[in-house]
Amino acid sequence: MNLDNVEGLNFEQFRSEVLIDYKTACVSRQMSVMARKEVLNGRAKFGIFGDGKEVPQLAMAKHFLPGDWRSGYYRDQTFMLATGMLTPKIFFAQLYGETDAERNPDNGGRSFNNHFGSRLIDDNDHMRNHLSQRNSSSDISPTAGQMPRLLGLALASKIYRHHPQLSGDGFSDRGNEVAWGTIGDASTSEGHFWETMNAAGVLQIPMAVSVWDDGYGISVPTHRQTVHANISKALKGFEKNGRDTSGIVILTAKGWDYPALCQMYEQGIRRCRREHVPVLFHVDELTQPLGHSSSGSHERYKTTERMAWEKERDCIARMRSWMLDSGLADEALLESIEDEAMHEVRRAMKEAYAEYISPIENERTQLLEIIRCSSCSCEGHKQHLIDNEINKLKTVLTLNRKEILATARRILRHICADCDRPGGLKSDLKLWVKEYRQRGHQMFSAWLYSESDSSALKVTPVAPVFDEDAPLVPGREIIRDNFDVLLARDSRVLVFGEDVGQLGGVNQTLEGLQQKHGEIRVFDTGIRETSIVGKGIGLALRGLRPIAEIQYFDYLLYALQTMSDDLATLRYRTKNGQQAPLIISTRGHRLEGIWHSGSPMSMVINSVRGMYVCVPRDMTRAAGFYNTLLKGNDPGLVIEPLNGYRLRERRPVNMGDFCIPLGYPEVICEGNDVTVVTYGACVRIAHEAVQALAQVGVSVELIDVQTLLPFDIDKRIVESVRKTGRVVFFDEDVPGGATAYMMQQVVEEQGGFYHLDAKPVTVTARQHRPAYGTDGDYFSNPSAEDVYEAVYALMAESDPKRFPPIYD
Repeated sequence: MNLDNVEGLNFEQFRSEVLIDYKTACVSRQMSVMARKEVLNGRAKFGIFGDGKEVPQLAMAKHFLPGDWRSGYYRDQTFMLATGMLTPKIFFAQLYGETDAERNPDNGGRSFNNHFGSRLIDDNDHMRNHLSQRNSSSDISPTAGQMPRLLGLALASKIYRHHPQLSGDGFSDRGNEVAWGTIGDASTSEGHFWETMNAAGVLQIPMAVSVWDDGYGISVPTHRQTVHANISKALKGFEKNGRDTSGIVILTAKGWDYPALCQMYEQGIRRCRREHVPVLFHVDELTQPLGHSSSGSHERYKTTERMAWEKERDCIARMRSWMLDSGLADEALLESIEDEAMHEVRRAMKEAYAEYISPIENERTQLLEIIRCSSCSCEGHKQHLIDNEINKLKTVLTLNRKEILATARRILRHICADCDRPGGLKSDLKLWVKEYRQRGHQMFSAWLYSESDSSALKVTPVAPVFDEDAPLVPGREIIRDNFDVLLARDSRVLVFGEDVGQLGGVNQTLEGLQQKHGEIRVFDTGIRETSIVGKGIGLALRGLRPIAEIQYFDYLLYALQTMSDDLATLRYRTKNGQQAPLIISTRGHRLEGIWHSGSPMSMVINSVRGMYVCVPRDMTRAAGFYNTLLKGNDPGLVIEPLNGYRLRERRPVNMGDFCIPLGYPEVICEGNDVTVVTYGACVRIAHEAVQALAQVGVSVELIDVQTLLPFDIDKRIVESVRKTGRVVFFDEDVPGGATAYMMQQVVEEQGGFYHLDAKPVTVTARQHRPAYGTDGDYFSNPSAEDVYEAVYALMAESDPKRFPPIYD
């Protein structure tokens, strides 16, 4: 490396830059060392750090520009420092679990340390200007979980560059933004990594992936993780050469070689940004001086020889030697920098802890003051129990809010009934506990969904409007025509998935829309469900409104981890700092065979809290849900009923405008004897049973819940149960699945138990997947006959003379 002229810098300028980098590296290492001690001394709960990865992250940070995006993981603290997206004080605020988003802007105490994420929205869900800041999407812990969204972040740049109708104001400068990913070498063994790299090579997008290779995945060495024990060799078939129109550029460097790393990133990012090609930077011979995390020591699985090898290749030590050998600094200057870094970090740590612990100490004082000032005096053996709880709280070694609230709740057990009066200790303490729990909700539980005025739950309902002579059309046409209006109205709307583009969808719900709106708006993807969803997350983060199609509900399971760990938790884990209003469209319920007719609904709804789940019975309602979700800012899943595409429905005249409210059931048939609760394709089956029951004098109230998340906001179902005294929950999930969820909501949450004259009943599919064919379906899934007999049996219990047993 020519030290006299580096990218137009003279020697002194270059030297100054190197010294700044060296200090940043020293600060980062001291952060790791001191944070680990804070965990071991009990002031912090857990820590994971970026020690041993400092030098390559310095080189990478030099080319990370305002407007660029990061999708990384928990080893990136040096990069975050070098780009100005992190300070030592914020780092320690994360470590302690600071819940104040001003002091811990990355996650507000929802994640542990080194889980970064920029504040991208304001309190009203409005996006901030992404071009005026460096942007980090929110980290998650699952290995390689950051890769699928990285694909979408990079694809957004391509769309902004090639979509002339998108101005990109505040989101993109003609698509010149690079999406930067980081991943540990061992995590490249995950399928998410390979799926993402393959998709990036096909799409040709500005995605830059750095692989930090320290030779291990916790205790498992690389040769047991990766073919050829080398990820860049393993990816050789992906490499882009010469005139290849697809593939990825692969560059390598040693993690301790500062000059070579700077050159590698300069070369790779210039091409990535200019040409929109994906680049993989394989950085090997890195180390991990402090071990994997604060939970263990790597001396347990590394040999003495390996430990010595790592010490000799410590990237900061190597950079230090290079600086001395190159005449960039002398020993005294480097020692001064190192000393300054240590003091800076120690000062930041002390300040962060003081700001974290002070309000907690005040909360303890408030509780003790309530007890001290009470006029009550509980006599007898219980007073000493109260005193014991107070003394434990006063002397607890590690003070936290759990200890404070738990103490108050335990004291309440011991206070006599006489103190439960206005101004009495029990009364005051009950009020304090209630308010403290509310504060705890804001700190630890709020913002699972948007709570602003732009929430999808606050969208004004608009009913579909029909002409008197409205034509009956196949349901697929209603979806198609509604999407046509949405695409024409909002240039941010994109629709993509398998067979979505040229074919127009396997059920023709997008017929002709690619030809009309262009391949950049309606496009095909490969068979890769995880990256389809990840692509949608990244696009939504960057200000677009993607609709990602997963061809069948059964195949949604490929993407469930990404939906559950990344998409559904995004707003929650950033404490309302980020949002990704992705809509996932799929089709489910009955078709043919095990993997095209399943309904694993409970598996999904119990995994994606933070998303809305819509289960329309027909295509008009499905279209209305798309319209509603597009007006809100939370992610949603719409499961279209497979048997509804050819069924004819009246065609609304207000396509794109009618909005079906989320969380409000619809009463399909009114009745007085039994309430039947169901959704989706089961509504038609239940309706058939209801008509047959009417012929024998049973009056059934049939309710379509319409959405499972949220569920019956105004408690319409329990009002029906109050009237009928009997309830049947019906769907195609397994026993104990979504019917059990609905039962819990109605019987427990809504208080339906108190209105029941008979036990609640569920009608479900069998425990196994649906068998093939008409007969297989009939013997696997619930039928109209099953619903009829379940309702009839309830009536027979109360009036066996009028309703004699069918089979006995």
